[in-house]
Amino acid sequence: MNNYKLTIQYDGARYKGWQRLGNGETTIQGKIENVLSEMVGKPIEIIGSSRTDAGVHALAQIANVRLGGDLTESEVQTYLNKYLPHDISITAVQLVPERFHARYNAKDKTYLYKIWNEAYTNPFMRKYSTHVEKKLSVSMMEKAAKHFLGEHDFTAFSNAKSKKKSMVRTIYAIDIEENAGFIEIRVRGNGFLYNMVRKMVGTLIEIGLGEKEVDQVPSILQSKDRSQVGFADATGLYLEKIDF
Repeated sequence: MNNYKLTIQYDGARYKGWQRLGNGETTIQGKIENVLSEMVGKPIEIIGSSRTDAGVHALAQIANVRLGGDLTESEVQTYLNKYLPHDISITAVQLVPERFHARYNAKDKTYLYKIWNEAYTNPFMRKYSTHVEKKLSVSMMEKAAKHFLGEHDFTAFSNAKSKKKSMVRTIYAIDIEENAGFIEIRVRGNGFLYNMVRKMVGTLIEIGLGEKEVDQVPSILQSKDRSQVGFADATGLYLEKIDF
């Protein structure tokens, strides 16, 4: 039994997220498992590093799968890319030790959020960014972002459906850049709760619009009150990188 590490890119616009649902047909995990199952002739399950939400994209999602036989890395990659939809791509397949686990071995993750910050729409990026018409104050957003750094209880920035025992996460870095009409926000941390990045970004957008003050972030964190935070659309969010 070989253990294969898959690096996966996907356009999440038409999917209900990463995690397999009942029929598996409308999720990224389900699509990949269906193709692998056809390849080996029996049901196959894969393990993903991050359970991205419906509509969220990935530049480098990581998964691992155990397969019998002597399939080469190239054979697995070629077969998957031949039969997967064109909005899912396997960019690399690597044989890894048996003990490698895509979720448990992940040390930190980086998410990218793209905002189109012009008065007019961008028709080519409408599924891949969030449109904010009013000019955002990046300087205010950067000041507010510093309050997220370090270890905090992120209950206020989680979804009520979150089933994690601990809501404590550590944010290592938040970088905000302006580039040709876009504002790009990168968030790197040791892990993220359900909807956490979207709520952090949504709150930063409200601050950038002057709807919230920079110094409200610490009090929101302490309050653990989910009603106080913003919520950004899934369209602008990308799982960019996972480090092991």
